[in-house]
Amino acid sequence: MTVSRRNMLMASLAAPVATKLAAATSPAALPDKMSFVPADVTYLDPGSTHPVSIGARAAVDRYLRHRMLDPTAAAYELDEDGVRARFAALVGADADEIAYVQSTTAGEQLVIAALGLPAQGAHIVTDTLHFFGSFPLYEQLAKQGCRVTWLRPTQGRIRVEEIERAITPGTKLVAVSAVSTFNGFAHDLRRVAEIAHANGALVYADIIHAAGCVPIDLHATGVDFAACSSYKWLMGDFGLGFLYARKDRLASLKRTQAGYYGIDSFQSHVYPLDPPGSNIADYSFSDTAMGHFAFGTYSHMGVAALGWSLDYIMKLGVPRIQTHAQELTDRLKRELPRLGYKVDTPPEARTPIVTCIYPDARKKLKTKLDAAKIRMTVGDNRFRATVSVFNDMNDIDKLLATLGRA
Repeated sequence: MTVSRRNMLMASLAAPVATKLAAATSPAALPDKMSFVPADVTYLDPGSTHPVSIGARAAVDRYLRHRMLDPTAAAYELDEDGVRARFAALVGADADEIAYVQSTTAGEQLVIAALGLPAQGAHIVTDTLHFFGSFPLYEQLAKQGCRVTWLRPTQGRIRVEEIERAITPGTKLVAVSAVSTFNGFAHDLRRVAEIAHANGALVYADIIHAAGCVPIDLHATGVDFAACSSYKWLMGDFGLGFLYARKDRLASLKRTQAGYYGIDSFQSHVYPLDPPGSNIADYSFSDTAMGHFAFGTYSHMGVAALGWSLDYIMKLGVPRIQTHAQELTDRLKRELPRLGYKVDTPPEARTPIVTCIYPDARKKLKTKLDAAKIRMTVGDNRFRATVSVFNDMNDIDKLLATLGRA
């Protein structure tokens, strides 16, 4: 057999990945560091961008070899339907209630449009613990005639009593984050949906900080719509996310998209040898979330990565992932106040996020965090540590020692 230089190069690149992948496919314990490339930083920012695992990298490599028409590559077929089905199982939904979207924001805006918003006088309830990237969306809707009620937190929480007062008969939409990107506060989505539905309103939930790290059952919560991207706790990449729409809500939605990926049947009448017809084409849309919301191509590399990552998450089990993270965040919640920091994350929150309010945080902390090679989210007046399956108590010890007293 003749071995080309190219084949030798491909083999040399694949060997170390394959070795680590074999060790990573069945993680026996948490923390699991074997499934990720050793980093030269202490990474406490998966809530911003989760590192890509060795397994997901290998899955993308297999996809790219297929796209390169590599004659040495094994037969390959992208499991698009299977990935949607696994995500549905992860979040307590049915596969036909899930559509691929570009991002969480894309999903939220598709829902807004399908509800016929903006509409003059339409009442929307949201809160300031919702994703800050959605603030302009609801501010714009207010400028276009909607009546938007903003709820503000008390001691890091949006209280149910405030929600009950804000949602009135005739409210069109309630939009919240299941888990707040700001401080990890978690809504009781079931209660929010009960209050909303009793007043004729529908509920949209941003679940980007829940899916993959906090157990969630969308059917059990009763929410009507939800969306998330895949580059955080789902351990995927940018450019791919999911939109959930309850199947019994689809018929009442305004169709705002008409794209190839939503089509169930199609017959053109304009090309040579086409059957005759009075229309340019006859078509129908699938009676699913994809049929209603899908309209263009989405990241196939993202699908390939998630094919591995979703299996990994489900093998570990989200409750186990949550328990591991809770051990680390509980320590931060205990120790940071002793060092003089004001923790804004509610102590009862079982989410992998701890946020502190700290004046001039970036100015005071950036230099020493950089020197210690610690990466986390640091804003002008706050900092946020997030943890995942690869973090351990040594990471927490290092952060606490580096921060020192406030």
